[in-house]
Amino acid sequence: MDYENGLAHREGLLPLRAKARGMETKAKRTLVKSPPELWELADDLARMETWMGGLVGSGAPVQIEVTERVPERSLAWRNAESHEAARLAVALAVSGFGTAVEITAARRNADPVAADALERLLDELGSPDRRPFSAG
Repeated sequence: MDYENGLAHREGLLPLRAKARGMETKAKRTLVKSPPELWELADDLARMETWMGGLVGSGAPVQIEVTERVPERSLAWRNAESHEAARLAVALAVSGFGTAVEITAARRNADPVAADALERLLDELGSPDRRPFSAG
């Protein structure tokens, strides 16, 4: 077995040229909201900074830089602080009676709670909006 960049390599399992680029986690769900409704929620600077803070474990919003923006289709951003490389991406696609939402998180270091964090983001996006003067 050979060790390169902290990865164990065994013949046939992982090529030696592979580099440790980070861990990627995905979560996908179909939500009963339209792409414009979801876009309005996702394309919000304060929300993106809060989500990034949750991903990197800061407990507070983290300054971000948007890297991709295709209205009502895809949105990606990374944290603007160099000490913790992290990226979030949201992809939207019409799907039957709702919108398929896929959230991808990438971090330099593995994080066992990333999948749970992405599920919470999907819960937040899918939750009913609370409007003034509405019942309940």
